[in-house]
This record gives sequence, structure tokens and C-alpha cells, in this order.
Amino acid sequence: MSLRQVNYKAVGAVLCGISLTWVAAGLAQREEVVTPETAQDARALSTVFRSISKEALPGIVSIRTRGKAVPVGGNNMQFDEDLLPAPFRNDPRFRDLFRNRMQNQQPQYHQPQGMGSGFIIDPAGVVMTNNHVVRDAEEVRIRLQDGREFIATDIRTDPRTDVAIVRFDAPAGLHSLKLGNSDNMQIGDWVLAVGSPFGLDLSVTSGIISARGRGPGIAEREDFLQTDAAINPGNSGGPLLNLDGEVIGINTAISTRSGGYDGIGFAIPGNMARWVADQLIETGTVQRAYLGVAIQPMDNDLAEKFGVPVGQGAIVSQVMPDSPAAEAGLQAGDVVLSVDGKNVLNPRSLQGLVEQLKVGEQYPLKVLRGGDRVELQLKARAMPQDFSLSSRRQPAGREEEEWDAPAEAKADKLGLTVQELTAEMAEQLKTTAGQGVVVTRVERGSLAQRAGLKPGLIIEQVDRKPVNSPDEFAAAANSVSLEEGVLLLIRSGESTRFIVLKSRG
Repeated sequence: MSLRQVNYKAVGAVLCGISLTWVAAGLAQREEVVTPETAQDARALSTVFRSISKEALPGIVSIRTRGKAVPVGGNNMQFDEDLLPAPFRNDPRFRDLFRNRMQNQQPQYHQPQGMGSGFIIDPAGVVMTNNHVVRDAEEVRIRLQDGREFIATDIRTDPRTDVAIVRFDAPAGLHSLKLGNSDNMQIGDWVLAVGSPFGLDLSVTSGIISARGRGPGIAEREDFLQTDAAINPGNSGGPLLNLDGEVIGINTAISTRSGGYDGIGFAIPGNMARWVADQLIETGTVQRAYLGVAIQPMDNDLAEKFGVPVGQGAIVSQVMPDSPAAEAGLQAGDVVLSVDGKNVLNPRSLQGLVEQLKVGEQYPLKVLRGGDRVELQLKARAMPQDFSLSSRRQPAGREEEEWDAPAEAKADKLGLTVQELTAEMAEQLKTTAGQGVVVTRVERGSLAQRAGLKPGLIIEQVDRKPVNSPDEFAAAANSVSLEEGVLLLIRSGESTRFIVLKSRG
């Protein structure tokens, strides 16, 4: 129930001492004069921060939670003879004595407690916070700025986005915060983070938007705003405010090596949180539309092969049967360019656009297919509760360098050997026979090895042409130009993806 932490490796600042020396030398050579204009600008920004804080703090709440008590001792403990001293271990009288003493102890219980933050979005007693702040809590206490406390009467959560709505019986006159448009926030914009870090209620820190569209891998749906405003354990669920005092994010996680603030924090965009909260308030659940495809981002090599600039579109690597995508006519190898007239920038952008479509309605879907722009019609359908994208599972392959194969074909340029995908091998690999060829050997130091190909992976296409036999694969692979690169569609289990093998000179 504390602030989530994401650990990343960082480069050590081995030149810190030298840098400080340079700074000191620079100061000795030239004294900076603070002009009245500079001081006036600083005071103006300080006035803005002060005004935002004064307006927002009455709408900030501290959250304390208590989980279900769990036994940690007493008759719940199992007797282990190995813990007895050796001289007593073989004496049944001592074994019985210790066993009876342990089992007759009164059980002891531990009740997990947590803390976090939130903010009022409706004076009627509606608070927005993180799912991980209130998850599994038996009791949630809401503390207002003036110290009054209330017990939550209703908790509704969306684990996919880590957004939660908490209700309590509110007195009259509560102050609520306004939700702003997070899409308008740009890198470099000033923001304030408010919450209760380490239990220090109603703390305010400042910083800027450091990046947009981050996905550190802590939630199923990610499109985080990154900020350097100080966020620490206890800040979870608190608001990230713009200079108009509007909520443009929910402080959710930090990247840290120390357990505290290291300059990298993540906030759920306010627009996403608003869309989720509206449904939680109205129905208690979140209904999402979905495509039913595996998608992957566009790197430089893929962009060149598909004829799309980097930062535009998302590649469809797999279409699930009986899905909305299959019904619309999407195919593996299509590049989705727009949904309902809104441009697709990457897989995360596509997912965000699709999930908010109104179920039952039809929407135009523009794709690039073989160099031609094609418009399809997508009928939005509700995502099943147990749905998960196969694209989240990364191809693994086999760790061995060899696969015994009776009949093979070799692609010398790529440095790999393939075999026909027989029924027996398909069963072993949990896939369908006759669709593609299976990699049986990868040459050390080859393009294939450098690209991460391993025995056991299945190659379904070469330059967007199906290959269902070793001869078809060899003919296609040996005729390509490695300077231009060869596009492969590979499969591992239920997951497929495109890769480019290209000579770097």
C-alpha cells in the first residue's frame, strides 16, 4: 500500500568532484549579479506556487488503511523437529513437550497498515487515489486538512490503470479540485506534487514534466507523465497540478535505488484517470473496447521496411481469431495509422484510442498495407474480463544451439537453418503445423544470432511473403539484399513479432 518503486540501473557520477571544481572556478572568475528583473521573475513564480498551494490544500486528503489481520504465531505455527537441540531431537518426551508448548500458545496476529494520499473531486465525498493505496484494505480512513477523519463507505478500483474512487459521508462545505486537460502538458511545464510523503501530511513539491508516454512496466495500462517533482512513499494517490491549479495527473510511482526520491516520478495522466473515474462512479466497473491484436513499436529498421516514419503508427504482428480486428479485416503486417481520425503514434497510443471507443459503434480505421493506404471499419466490442494481449509475452525460444532435424534448408546469408514444421514438432512447440518453418540451428556470430533468433522459433514470413517449407524459406532468404535488410515475421508459442536482419557494414 506504499508508493510503488521501480528500480533502474544508473550511471555513476564519477566526475562529481571535477564538476564541482569547475563550477567553483567559474564562480571565482565571474560573479553573477542578480538583477531586479530576475528577482521579480522568481517572486512571480513563487507567488503562483503559493496561490496554487493555498487553493489546493483544502482538497487534499491523507489516507490510512488497515488490512485483514493474519496469524503470525501461536497454534498457527508448524512444529519442526529440526529446530530442537540435537540431544533432545530423538527423545519423544522432549519432542512432545516442545510440540505441546508451541501449539498451546495463543495465536498472534499482524494487521497490515498503509498510508497514501488522495484528493476530493466531488464535495459530496468522492476521493480519487491509487488502487494500490486501498487494495485489500478492510478499513480506509480519510483525513482532511483540518484533521477531521472519516471512514470510507465505498471503494471502487480499476487495477489495470491503478485508479481508485473512495466515498465517505461528507460534511457540508468540502473543497474539491478541478481536473485539467493532461494532453496539453508539454515537456518542461511546471508542476506541483501534493501529498503525504512518509506520513508528513499536506506536503508540496515542485518540478517540471520530464517526459510523456512512459511505460516502466508497473501497470497493465501505462501512459505515464514523468516528473522530477519530489515524490516519496506516501505520495501515492496525490495530485500533480499545473500552474492553473488543475489536476493533470495522479502521483503513482518512483524510479529509485535508495527507496526514496531520486528525481524520477510517474503520474497517471489526468485524462485517463478521469475516464476511468467516471465509469467507476457510474457503474463500479470500467468497460473497455479492444482490437484483439498483438502490436509492436516502430524502430528505424522496421520503419524503413514498412515505409513509415519513426513515431507514426503501430505494426500489427498478429490478429486473434473472432476478434474485432479480425472482423474489421486487419492483417498481420498492417500498420495502423489512425483510429476515428486520431493519429496513432505507437502501440500505447493505439491501445489508448481503442479502449475509449463506445462499444457497439463503428469507427474508421486507417492502415498502411503493402504501401497502400486502406480504410477499414471497426465495430467496437467490450474487452473480456480475462483478456490479455499475447504481445506482452516475449518470444523465448530454446536455449540450445542445436535441434535434431532430419530434413533441413540453410540460409547462409542469415546464418540459420530451418526445418519443416511437422505435426510432431508443432505439438511440441504448441503451435499449428504447416504454418511457417522452425529454426533448428543458429550460427555463432551471424546476423540471426545478433538479432536474438534461437532454435525453436518459427519463421512465418520473409519480406511479408508466407514460407511454409524449407525450400520456400531458403529461396526467399538467399535472394534478399542484406544491405536493404530482410523482414521476418517470427512466432514463439502464441506470440508473434516482426524483426529486421540487416548488415551494418
